[in-house]
Amino acid sequence: MKPRTFRRKQSKVGLAPGTLVHVGEKKAEKVVIRAWIYNSEKLIEKELKTVEECQVLKDHPGMNLWINVDGLDQVEVIEKLGSYFGIHPLTLEDVLNTGQRPKMEDYDSYIYTVLKMMLLDEIKEEIIIDQVSIILGPNYILSFQEREGDVFDPVRERLKNPASRLRKNGVDLLAYSLIDAVVDNYFLILEHFGEEIENLEEKLIMNPVPETMRMIQKYKREMIVLRRSVWPLRELVNSLQRVESGLIKEATQIYLRDVYDHTIQVIDSIEAFRDILSSMVDVYLSSLSNRMNDIMKVLTVIATIFIPLTFIAGVYGMNFKYMPELEWRWGYPVVVIGMAIIGISMFLYFKKRRWV
Repeated sequence: MKPRTFRRKQSKVGLAPGTLVHVGEKKAEKVVIRAWIYNSEKLIEKELKTVEECQVLKDHPGMNLWINVDGLDQVEVIEKLGSYFGIHPLTLEDVLNTGQRPKMEDYDSYIYTVLKMMLLDEIKEEIIIDQVSIILGPNYILSFQEREGDVFDPVRERLKNPASRLRKNGVDLLAYSLIDAVVDNYFLILEHFGEEIENLEEKLIMNPVPETMRMIQKYKREMIVLRRSVWPLRELVNSLQRVESGLIKEATQIYLRDVYDHTIQVIDSIEAFRDILSSMVDVYLSSLSNRMNDIMKVLTVIATIFIPLTFIAGVYGMNFKYMPELEWRWGYPVVVIGMAIIGISMFLYFKKRRWV
């Protein structure tokens, strides 16, 4: 897996502010535009064939509009959609720049938010991070994603229910629901990481191997990416709570406070996992050191036992002519038995002292 700690932005260097250039990977084969037009009595859901159809949709008195765009590589589509709704070029520039830091900007006529949506690829055991931009207007929401597939299916299902709060309230509650869906999915990602880190901790204690260290480093990189994606989200939600705009009603502020609490919980979990992974590195190094100490202890005991035996063998290996034991019939057996007794005695002594 390639590290995703840094992104390249060479394509933007030297261009004037507001120049629309897609920065990032092409993650969708084609741009897909879907629209939901709704109020408490009616819901119309359609997939648009061209971006020009969006211009007609915005003129529905008494109706709320949600337009979702999957795929950001076709700049002209984003540019036209922005012109239909009076979106500032700097906002469209941020939409196309997929390396944005989560933030909120108030443009009076609309509020622009950008955050990171995370999906878990269980086959490759890695996190897919996509940028989601949400523009909240008086009676419309424009959302932009890098590819098809998101965490908004529960929100769409609630929209189909005429009795739901989404159908009875304005688009500000829909904007909250989209942000809440992204934040709630963080808990699923962290739950998966918690189980993996717990399993890794057991392997680390039982049998620390180089593969264990590689997994620790992988999870540490993932935590860095998670932290960069989630930490600014706290400021984003806090800014939404404090913004003085008629686009966000007082009733929605209560729900935003709940999202803020969830964001704090996510950040606390990430920090806890980072501390655990850092301590696991220390445990791994300590385990290797202890294993090396055990090996050295065993080798030292063996060498210590053989020191006197080597001395005896060296003495009788000199082969002097007048060594009386050389012509004694029982000399060899006595020396071998004596060496065995010395070795066994030393081993029993070491074992009694719990050195082996």
